[in-house]
This record gives sequence, C-alpha cells and structure tokens, in this order.
Amino acid sequence: MGIFKNKIKLEDKETLRDYFDSYDYECSGASFSSLYMWRNINEFTWQIIGDYLCIEGLSHLELEDGDEVHFMMPPMTATGTYDPEKLRLTIEEARSIFEDAGVNFTIRLVPGHMLELIRSAAPFMEYSEDRPNFDYVYETMKFTEFRGRALHSKRNHLNYFRKTYRYECVDLKPEMTEDIMEFIRRFNSHKDIPESEMKFLRMEEDAMEDVFRNIDLLGCEGCAVLIEGRIEAIALGGWLGSNTIVEHIEKANTEYRGLYQQVLSEFCSRLSGRAEYINREEDMDLDNLRQMKLSYKPVKLLDKYIGETTA
Repeated sequence: MGIFKNKIKLEDKETLRDYFDSYDYECSGASFSSLYMWRNINEFTWQIIGDYLCIEGLSHLELEDGDEVHFMMPPMTATGTYDPEKLRLTIEEARSIFEDAGVNFTIRLVPGHMLELIRSAAPFMEYSEDRPNFDYVYETMKFTEFRGRALHSKRNHLNYFRKTYRYECVDLKPEMTEDIMEFIRRFNSHKDIPESEMKFLRMEEDAMEDVFRNIDLLGCEGCAVLIEGRIEAIALGGWLGSNTIVEHIEKANTEYRGLYQQVLSEFCSRLSGRAEYINREEDMDLDNLRQMKLSYKPVKLLDKYIGETTA
C-alpha cells in the first residue's frame, strides 16, 4: 500500500535531480539508485509537499515479526537549505496524510547531522538511535590495494587471489544482464533458507535485473570479475552527492579465496579520483555482517535515528 501519490519510476530521476543533488544527506538511502532498485520491495512512493520532496516506504526489519511499518524519510530540499517553518508545515501535512490512511506516522533514516533540524520541526515525536541502519563509510583509495596494517589480512587474501587465478575484470554493461543474472541465481542457489525468505530473494533478483538493464540510465557504476570466461563476482553502486559512491551490490563466489577483496579492489580502482568515499550501507542488525563490515575499518559510522509519534 503506497501512502503518497507517486510510485518511483526511472523518468523521475531527472524530475527529482535537484532534491538528491543539492544537499549532502550522507545517508545511503538518499540516493536515487537505491530508491529505484528497492522501490517494489519497499513499496516506495513520493510526493512534493510544500517546498520538500517526501518519500515513504515499508520497513522490512519488522516484517519478520509480522508487523507492517510504513515510514517517511527526512524531507529532501531542492535548494540546499531548509526553512524551519516550511519544514514544520511539510511534516505536519505528511503526518495528516499518514493518519488519513490509517497509518502511524514515523520518520526513519534520519542521519545524525539532520537530527536537530528534524527534531525542531517535529517536536511531537520521540527519537531513538537506529543502530541496524548505521551506514559504514570507508575511504575508497584504501581498498584499491588494501594498504596499511589494519587491512593486512585482507591484503593477504587479495594477493593470494592475484597470484593463484587467471582472471579478467570488466565494466558492467546492460548487454551483460543475462550473464550477470546467471551468476546471481547461481550464487543464490547455494543458500539454505526458508521458503518465505526465498520469496524475498526472488524479488531482490528482479530488482537487480531491472537495474542491470538500466545501469547507464541510472548513472550507476559496476564491474565484474571473470574466471575462465564466466562471471564469478560483481560489484555495483550509485552516486550519493559528488564524492561518495554507495555500493548496493557486492557478491563473489567464495570458492575462490580473495575474490571478494579482488572485486572490491577493482570497483574502487575504477572510482579513483572521482569518489573519495564508499558507503557500503548498513548491517541490518546481522551479527556476521556487522563484524565483516567493521573488519574493513570504516572511517565513519553514519548514525541514524527513528522518530516515532507519541501524541
């Protein structure tokens, strides 16, 4: 069930460009490529309310418990600035739209640097830390060769791969979609998960296929590692502002030691001089994923907050 008027479509990229580009949100979810990729899974809808772009969607963390929680992202500005009174009016109108739809109003994915701005405009809400959705931000160049003592073990895996296997690295292109999806389905076939989760995985596959076919129109960046002519790893991301890339997808065949390090190295090498930072998104409160992302030594954990209606 969408709450706002418009579903996200590819042609919206140009229509909404100023809202995504004029302000440094830092949050991975505030990239058009991310919203487009997950638009059906998260049921994203948007609407211009007053001076701001409002986007709402469905949170999947609660779906596992059988709850359906819709939320709004922080309103986005097309001018690079916020007017406190106009922002308050936008949030109040959005709240009324939620209530008219019979849905409790919440604001999520509020980055720490916007917390006081949103709190001032919506003092009727209680705000709490949203650790499962903290973004992991790294220096892109650190991953080209995994330099430094902190990444020593990762560099060992990378060197092993390069010395052991014959491989080729190529940019992702729309005409490669069938081969990419063959790899994705092969990758997913090894997962032993319940049927309910498998259904979500199939939806994720559909979302990825759509993005691969439209990679150029979305302005995404990506690469693949081929071994014996077959794709065995891919990485893909979209731009967040002018100096950060958000890595939406990173998958590799674990039968090849060091392949994950290789595809990440290739991905970051292609961004040299263009992206200072790589945002590798959140850990969704999965312990193994959290430990893995921490092991790559982020320069920043982007804190995010939830605002929930109390009255």
